[in-house]
Amino acid sequence: MDQNAENSTDAMLQVNNIEVIYNHVILVLKGVSLNVTKGGITALLGGNGAGKTTTLKAISNLLHSERGEVTKGSITYRGEAIEDMDPETLVKKGVIQVMEGRHCFEHLTVEENLMTGAYTRNDGRGAVQADLDMVYSYFPRLKERRKSQAGYTSGGEQQMCAMGRALMARPETILLDEPSMGLAPQLVEEIFEIVKSLNEKESVSFLLAEQNTNVALRYAHHGYILESGRVVMDGPAAELRENPDVKEFYLGMAEEGRKSYRDVRSYRRRKRWLA
Repeated sequence: MDQNAENSTDAMLQVNNIEVIYNHVILVLKGVSLNVTKGGITALLGGNGAGKTTTLKAISNLLHSERGEVTKGSITYRGEAIEDMDPETLVKKGVIQVMEGRHCFEHLTVEENLMTGAYTRNDGRGAVQADLDMVYSYFPRLKERRKSQAGYTSGGEQQMCAMGRALMARPETILLDEPSMGLAPQLVEEIFEIVKSLNEKESVSFLLAEQNTNVALRYAHHGYILESGRVVMDGPAAELRENPDVKEFYLGMAEEGRKSYRDVRSYRRRKRWLA
């Protein structure tokens, strides 16, 4: 992973050769390493069960609630080891995860949900209100629905609510898990355009786990592809988009026409990726 090595000195978040085990016996991650640079959008790609969500939870320290633990390797943020840090402390340091499946408080209004994101802050009501106005500027639909119970809003609105709630914590880095899941293509584009704007205008760095490789690589700067708990490929997003294997296996485009995924995948993977 030469590109990974080149970027390591610029990385704000570094995951170094970690292994994760669930229930003391199930090995899920098998030596995953990745870097997230300041001000970048990094995509973590792969199919269902590849280890994307586990990687994010290892970083945000939400593994323990699911009887998982990092047993090898290290995770650092701005040079400080964070693998034993509790999630609340990590939020105060600027790292927050937006969970897969939105996870809004259904009985609270949209605005009450957003305000829960500011619970760790102590910089005054005026600053919190300014950030609430900022969130509404990025998500005008939330402003329209601010008095509605979150449980009665659409899937897209709940995804926006979850992202807005994260922004209320004034994060430096957001770990975004499957933002496109269950959303119509038009809404997916809208969500990713907002991610791009937040990255460019608010200097928020993103590590996003995503099965929709096509859209993720259009918005990301760098990408990592996971298979069975291992990083099998990484590089600048533009290069990954043009890689023949990525085109065939993840973007549905084969140079010689459509092939059987089952027939060619294991051979190509052994030859090119895991040699």
